[in-house]
Amino acid sequence: MNTNQAQVVDDQTLMNTWLEQVPDTVKVAKFVSGPGIQRLKLKFDIDELQSALSDVTGKANYVGEELDQGFGAIPLTQRPGADKFSSNDISGLYWLRPDNRYHEEQREEFVDELVFSEFVPEYRGTYFEYVHQQLIARFPIGRMRILSKAEHCCNHWHRDPEPRLHIPIISNPGSLFVVNNHCTHLPADGSVYFTDTRGYHSAMNGGFYDRVHIVVTLPLR
Repeated sequence: MNTNQAQVVDDQTLMNTWLEQVPDTVKVAKFVSGPGIQRLKLKFDIDELQSALSDVTGKANYVGEELDQGFGAIPLTQRPGADKFSSNDISGLYWLRPDNRYHEEQREEFVDELVFSEFVPEYRGTYFEYVHQQLIARFPIGRMRILSKAEHCCNHWHRDPEPRLHIPIISNPGSLFVVNNHCTHLPADGSVYFTDTRGYHSAMNGGFYDRVHIVVTLPLR
């Protein structure tokens, strides 16, 4: 048997092995922990989260420079006494490899997360204030934002300076989070998820309606 014939046999053997393996169609609709994505013990009331979202979106519109691309934010924390947010406050420093040169580039400027220490006064009395109180009782946190992602879109493949907490409020089975090589669904059931976004990551919404998460930065200093 020559080299080409051996390669044909090897490929046929591999293909037969793969075809005998039935893909898992159940776990993909659940949370599966892995490197860089874990679930905390802390859990909130999903009905209260969704009710608070309705209250807040009744008062404020999503903001951000990528609204036309399906990405929007509503800040829940601010610099004490602040009355406006810059575009950099909404997004902030990140790195990515934008083209086939594979060279890493910096985008935007560093955000001092620890100065975002005040819960936005307009949303006091909502369940989100309770969420904020529970988080700061446990960890130093920075920006706390409601982030919306429209159907059929995803983030850049990038990395951030700090990890994040995600609290899904509205989700669907096609909404996925990827950190490096681990991909999973984050159900909207009140759970709080640690995502180590210091690694390369992306979020995608392959569903038929918007995905909405609370995203909280965990400062490293």
